[in-house]
Amino acid sequence: MENRKEEKVTLLPRRLFLRLAALALAAVLALGLTACDSLPGSGGHTVKPSTGSSQPFEMHFIDVGQALSVLVECDGQFMLYDGGNVDDGSLVVSYLQKQGVEQLQYVFCSHAHEDHVGGLAAVMAKFPAGHAYSPVTESSTKCFNDFVKYTQQQGLQLEVPSVGTVWPLGSATVTLLGPVTGYSETNNTSLVLRIDYGDTSFLLTGDMEKTAETDLVNSGANLKADVLQVGHHGSSTSTGYLFLNAVLPEMGVISCGTGNKYGHPHEETLSILRDAKVDVYRTDLQGTITIGSDGQNFTVGTERFVPDSQLNPTDPSSSSTAQQAYIGNVNSKKFHLPTCANLPAEKNQILFSSYDEAIAAGYAPCASCIK
Repeated sequence: MENRKEEKVTLLPRRLFLRLAALALAAVLALGLTACDSLPGSGGHTVKPSTGSSQPFEMHFIDVGQALSVLVECDGQFMLYDGGNVDDGSLVVSYLQKQGVEQLQYVFCSHAHEDHVGGLAAVMAKFPAGHAYSPVTESSTKCFNDFVKYTQQQGLQLEVPSVGTVWPLGSATVTLLGPVTGYSETNNTSLVLRIDYGDTSFLLTGDMEKTAETDLVNSGANLKADVLQVGHHGSSTSTGYLFLNAVLPEMGVISCGTGNKYGHPHEETLSILRDAKVDVYRTDLQGTITIGSDGQNFTVGTERFVPDSQLNPTDPSSSSTAQQAYIGNVNSKKFHLPTCANLPAEKNQILFSSYDEAIAAGYAPCASCIK
C-alpha cells in the first residue's frame, strides 16, 4: 500500500465531512512529495502519501472486486465483516497478514451469498477467532458450509446474534441493529452493524435492500452515522431516500468490481447520494479504501486518485440548481428536498427532477426545507 494517498478530514460542529479539492491532490502527486511532506489544501486539510497505520481506529474496505470485505481495527484488536468471493480468500488472508492481524476478535458473515461468505473459510483456516456470527447457521451452498467447517475446526459454533447485542473492540463499540425481523430474501437478512469510536460512527449494511431498510428505520434504531457502507454494491435495490435520510452520512463507500455485469453502482443510487450531498468513494475506481479515526477526525486513504466527476458521474457540478431532485408527498401535495426531515413514507413518494416539474404537477414547496 506504499502508493496509498491520504486525506485528513476534520469534523466541524455540524459534522460536515469536508473533502480536499482534486486540484490540491493533483498538485501533491505532481510534486512527488515524500512521506515527510504535506501540502495545505482547502479547509485546512493536508494530503500526504501513506506511511502506514497512524490512527487508533481504522476501517479497511478491501478491494475484492464485485464483493465485500471490511477489516476493522481498534487499539490492536481486529474484526472482519465478510470475506469476498471464494477466489478472494487468499487475497483477504494476505491483506490481513500485512496489517499485522494474528487473531480476530469477531468474524461476521453479513449473509449467505458467496460474494460475502466465500472468502471466510480461508480466513477461518488461517486466523484464530473469538466468535463467528451469521444470520443463519445452515445453507445449501458449499462456500457457506466450508465457512461452518473451518469455524467448527477452531472449536467454535457459528452464532446468530440478537438485535441490540453490543461487542467491545478495543475502545470502540459494535452494535447489531438489524435485521429487525425475518425475511425470505437473503439480502435482507444481512447483519447490520453500527460501530462507534469516540464521536465518529460507521454503518455496515451488507446487501440490505429497501424493504429491510424501511423496517430498520421504523424500528427506531439509531442510524445516524458519518460513514455508510452503501448497500448491495450500490444497487438501486438499496439506499432508499427514507433510509438515507435517517443515516445522513457524510461519506458513502461502495464496494464493487470494475465493469461488473450488474452495472453497479447504479445511476439511481449515485443520484440519491448526490442529492443527499454524500461524498462517494468506490473500490472499483480507487482500490482499497482505508478510513482512520482519532475519535474526532478522519483520515481517508485510497490506492488510486480519482476525481469527483468519475466517482459520481451524476454530479451536476456545472448544472443549474434547477436540476436538483425533489420528493413529493402524494397525499399532502407538498414537495421536499431529499434531506428534509419531513419526508413521506416511500409508498407515498413521487420523484421530481426539478422545481419547475413539481410546480407544474400541482405540488407546493415544503416551507421547512425549501426557502
